[in-house]
Amino acid sequence: MKRREFIAGGLAAGAAVSALSAPALAQGNGAIKLGMVIDTSGPLEVFGVNKLRAIELAVDEINAGGGLLGRNVEVLHRDTQSSNQLFGQYARELAMSERVDVLMGCTTSASREIVRPVVNRVNVPYFYNTNYEGGVCQRGTFCTSATPSAMVEPILPRLIKEHGPKVYVLAADYNYGHFSDQWVKKIAAENGGEVIGSEFFPLDSSNFASTISRIQEQKPDLIHTVFVGPAHGAFWGQWASAGMVGQIPISSQTFGLVGEHLLLPPEMSEGVMASLNYFQEIDSPENKAFVEAFEAKFGTDYGYISETTAAEYQGVKLWAAAVEASGGTTLDDLNAAFAEGISIDGPSGKVTMDPKSNHCVLDVHLAQVQGGEFKILDTFAASAPSNAGGQCDLVANPNTNQQFEPAL
Repeated sequence: MKRREFIAGGLAAGAAVSALSAPALAQGNGAIKLGMVIDTSGPLEVFGVNKLRAIELAVDEINAGGGLLGRNVEVLHRDTQSSNQLFGQYARELAMSERVDVLMGCTTSASREIVRPVVNRVNVPYFYNTNYEGGVCQRGTFCTSATPSAMVEPILPRLIKEHGPKVYVLAADYNYGHFSDQWVKKIAAENGGEVIGSEFFPLDSSNFASTISRIQEQKPDLIHTVFVGPAHGAFWGQWASAGMVGQIPISSQTFGLVGEHLLLPPEMSEGVMASLNYFQEIDSPENKAFVEAFEAKFGTDYGYISETTAAEYQGVKLWAAAVEASGGTTLDDLNAAFAEGISIDGPSGKVTMDPKSNHCVLDVHLAQVQGGEFKILDTFAASAPSNAGGQCDLVANPNTNQQFEPAL
């Protein structure tokens, strides 16, 4: 119950975590500086607080092991207060005034696209450790979390085989939702299925009555959701009120990112399937050690450790591995190291940076809510990032700087 109360309370501890942003690890001018721009207040603190915690935990472990290249790592955090305007301001401050060696952060794609050109102008490596729509292709930007094809391609064939060919998609009405819908259509068609309906909802939409009526009329075999944000959470209560719980299997590539299964009454989330790179329930030595260390440092009232949190931790460890392998911290050093092949064994499994796209090859886990927890049903190792047709090839074309749309 503590976790549910914590999430429902909007992560009130955010202000306390923000106070930890002073660089406690600095060792004079010799420290390697890691800049972090993330929301630890405002509506997006539900992601940002644990993201910052993951960064701090990873850096603590690195420094306890002797640092990088014999130097401590110093964390410089700026609370962007869920305001896109502040991302540009703080990115400039950290990259140009503080001269950080690497910048990490951002939850939304909009904030990423504000930060990315700022740091790339001064060749500061930027790590975006959040699952997103895919397609960013730039040698100074490293995307370490899952993209739509990586989450949909391994699991949709199984779900079509088990439940039937007719798929209905409910998604957020922005790039992530639309790109995901395109991938679902492509992969469903390749596996004998079809999308019989797609509906997109603005982030403030909370009325799903007409949508539920259409689903009842069309009788799909499977519903795939790409809901984002608190307003979309209203779907689950309305679905239950319509007597639809358990009537049609529901899968998702976003359910669980803010611990929805802990927020909802157990009967509403029971049976929901999710495909993500990380779940707190993963049974591996690396994840058990990560969860134990997280709880030892921050206590147990953190809500739920989701992919958005674990990705920050893994992003730091990937960056650190590249620094150690190359013997330097510059963008050229990192790209040279990743070109030779850099992997880590993280809480989610093996994570490998693909030098052609600067995205990660990683495991995708299919899980189902059972008794208020996620039970891992299957694991698909080494799922490739979204890069249809090999559009992004930074090895052959290192000066590329754009975001490709899926070539389906």
